[in-house]
Amino acid sequence: MKKSFLILLSLTMVLTACGGATEEVVEEPAVVEEVETLDKPATTTAPVLDKIIFGFVPSAEQTDLQDNIQPLMKVLSEGLGIEVEGFVTSDYSGLLVAMGSGQADVGAFNTLGYVNALNAFPTRLEAIAKIVRYGSGSYHGTFWTTDASVCKSTPVIGAFENIDGVPTLVEGSATMPPDVAALQVGWGFGDDGMIPEVRTIDGAEVTVSPGLACEADLSVMIGEEVLFVEEGSTSGYLYPSLQLKNAGISYTSDIVQRYAGSHDGVISGLYNGDAKFGVTYDDARRTMRKTNPDVGEKVIAFAITEEIPNDVVAVRSDLPADIKDKIYTILSDYIATDEGLAVMDEIYGWTGLVPAVNSEFDVVKQAAQEFGLYDE
Repeated sequence: MKKSFLILLSLTMVLTACGGATEEVVEEPAVVEEVETLDKPATTTAPVLDKIIFGFVPSAEQTDLQDNIQPLMKVLSEGLGIEVEGFVTSDYSGLLVAMGSGQADVGAFNTLGYVNALNAFPTRLEAIAKIVRYGSGSYHGTFWTTDASVCKSTPVIGAFENIDGVPTLVEGSATMPPDVAALQVGWGFGDDGMIPEVRTIDGAEVTVSPGLACEADLSVMIGEEVLFVEEGSTSGYLYPSLQLKNAGISYTSDIVQRYAGSHDGVISGLYNGDAKFGVTYDDARRTMRKTNPDVGEKVIAFAITEEIPNDVVAVRSDLPADIKDKIYTILSDYIATDEGLAVMDEIYGWTGLVPAVNSEFDVVKQAAQEFGLYDE
């Protein structure tokens, strides 16, 4: 029985018992306003949001990423007036569970990881931003090798770009980076544009080698071990597998799949000789440049996938609208500063943000369904 009916019944009983003593009854509606009625829900006070949890997945060593995100957490905390705590999950699935169960409020997802999260929790997550990297809202997977003999010609300083839908090798030089969207190993930001990158290693200044690239057929991987990131990685598994399938190569039987667990794990595995083929997002060689400045020479790009929608920043759908708006604005404003650009480049290679909505990831949903890559 509704509370409103019980209250009305109580009022009737009071009136009957007290006759004309109406002064005591007049005060009763103050009680009615505080509880649920037929046409008005009970007045409740929303829980005070005193902390935001921001989850990240590892694209670099987990301990390094935990340190790298701290400047961003400070900026968000100051901007929101609420403590913002960042944490790094062990893998993509960890962030999915944290967001879906309400243990995290904001998450930086890779594309397939977010699509998996939407599949598991279709009403609980909302995309607020899509990442821009060097002017592009999309990216691709890159095929790598340490065996220059598979190349059709001698590797050159360069990188791959999809030009009018066609993978094209764009050459650079020792003084000029290739004109592609994704930042390449060996290059950094200068006052007048991109300049060769110099790092201090063991007390000495060392110039980071610009990345090499060559053209080779995907068939060179047949019968070989190939390092993937993990099945939850769009650029490190899903799209490269689609590329192989479209080239008539079975990604399950024509090659030997191995998983490194992260993009830098693939690059370090190649660099250390664990395999001679692998796939990652764009130029993931940059993750090793601080300690191994010759990684651009040893690990060679030889093909790329089709374009992939960029990563996404998502929030819990039930966060207050003003908090969602503020999170986007703070992130966008921060990355527009020199400090913010340097921090976000260090974390994930982010160079900008654009607004995003869940419907933008429908194409990736279709690919996930085709390959059975949804988490169960």
